[in-house]
Amino acid sequence: MQVANTLEKGKVWLVGAGPGDLELLTVKAARLIASADALVYDHLVGHGIVDLARPDARRIYVGKEASRHTLPQELINDLLVDLARQGLSVIRLKGGDPFIFGRGGEELEILAASGIPFEVVPGITAAAGCGAYSGFPLTHREHAQAVTFVTGHLKDGTVNLDWPALARPNHTVVFYMGIGAAADICRQMIAHGLPAQTPAAVVRNGTQADQQTLLATLGTLPQCIAESGIKPPALIVVGTVVRLHEKLNWFERT
Repeated sequence: MQVANTLEKGKVWLVGAGPGDLELLTVKAARLIASADALVYDHLVGHGIVDLARPDARRIYVGKEASRHTLPQELINDLLVDLARQGLSVIRLKGGDPFIFGRGGEELEILAASGIPFEVVPGITAAAGCGAYSGFPLTHREHAQAVTFVTGHLKDGTVNLDWPALARPNHTVVFYMGIGAAADICRQMIAHGLPAQTPAAVVRNGTQADQQTLLATLGTLPQCIAESGIKPPALIVVGTVVRLHEKLNWFERT
């Protein structure tokens, strides 16, 4: 089936760029990026993805890093509305999946209120990508019958989470944006019932050539992070599935 390369003008596509590896981008996402008039993209968009855009397309970087934002969220919202009202086809490109800790819903609410048409293209979220590329099956019949994705950094700067619900056996918990709060996360998980020996890991730059996986336990993870100097972007994975890394790690061995 042949798909037209021209996109509807005055419209925004909220597109997930996946966890980093260019080849994990969906076919639909790649087609839209290559056809759009304007690309508004974040810090966590993998290397080479923006290069898929047309040579004459507008490329606007609005990335957010820890304690450093290129544009406040309110101005990003205004930018998307303004570009669409200029009659452009606009790709709003976010790392991972835009509806999983990507503020995608917040941006679409503004577009909807402004009468701007939009579509959503899901992406592989960072937890799924990092788990697959580190040899952690996020669910496994012998280890975890449930998986929870949770933010390690709330809007008010705290880590006030439902710790009793998270600190359950036979459960994998993936903390997004949790490196700065690792000590608090580990302390709370232990205080609410998980043994200090529970396996835990950090995956930095998951699915990319410089991926780094740090193995530890809840009791040792904060010290391991400090000693290694590992920095965001990274995820924390807690649960016995982490033990499968030795058997199932395929990516970092290649």
